[in-house]
Amino acid sequence: MAESHGLQRVRRRFSGYLSTEHVESTDTDLSWYAIILPKVVLFAAILLVPFIGAFYISLHEWAPLAQTHPFVGLDNYVRLFQDPVFWNAIINTAGYSLALLVFDVPIALGLALLLNMNLRGTKFYSGAIFLPVVTSWVIVSLIWSWLYNPEYGLLNAILGAVGLPQLSWLQSSSTALASIALMSIWKHIGFNMVIFLAGLKGIPDDYYEAAIVDGANRWQRFRYITLPLLKPTTFFVFIVTLIFSFRVYTQVYVMTQGGPVRSTYTIVYYFWQTGFQEFEMGYASAIAVVLFLIVFGLSILQQRTWGDDVEY
Repeated sequence: MAESHGLQRVRRRFSGYLSTEHVESTDTDLSWYAIILPKVVLFAAILLVPFIGAFYISLHEWAPLAQTHPFVGLDNYVRLFQDPVFWNAIINTAGYSLALLVFDVPIALGLALLLNMNLRGTKFYSGAIFLPVVTSWVIVSLIWSWLYNPEYGLLNAILGAVGLPQLSWLQSSSTALASIALMSIWKHIGFNMVIFLAGLKGIPDDYYEAAIVDGANRWQRFRYITLPLLKPTTFFVFIVTLIFSFRVYTQVYVMTQGGPVRSTYTIVYYFWQTGFQEFEMGYASAIAVVLFLIVFGLSILQQRTWGDDVEY
């Protein structure tokens, strides 16, 4: 369908808005250093110092109660990359993360678009969808473990009532990780929905009104107005969801303990088991350092791929 001149004008206006750099020049004085100093100190105390400590421990054979901690160099990293259990945890974590990015983000955007229409009961539905976000992971994991129970679980009862085959859910290596991902999407989707909803509220109504006057349909308004102006929000949601997905631990610990047959082993769960069950702190620290580098590298990749032109 050919675009009207008015719709093209709206698109050019958005393009100029997104690409315009707003730079404010300010005089450098000591007050700016006083403002940023607490943030730098907080960053160093919470992130930088623990990372340096973890890297230092990873270069040693470190047992908590040992009198000495022999220096082993990069032996823990060599062992790590030769460890099939670690690679299995990498694959499981990557699959879990991909499921959240593919399903969580688009569904959250769809819910935000519906709630942004200001229909009756919007506040109730937004609160109901967001409620799982503030609920404890342990409680949610226990409830969903009951729902997934193959003998008396609600989900299998529904499948049986409609004539569909019942599933083993958490008891099968082919469905356990997907079952945990489904539960995590249900719990986390409200967070992304609220972020998208805030982004939608920040888009001026004037743009939509101009597009409607020029004959733009709903899809054209979404394609040429909503999506471009939501790009900063979408980029933020992708980064946060990626980091969240790579930290998966509690639901695995409560629901499957890494089973069956290590089909739900994740990086953080393997780190916990190695460090706090087997007390190999050096090897566990190597896992933590590699996990940080993976998440950091993926975040930089997203930034380089489609985050350079994001304007806040």
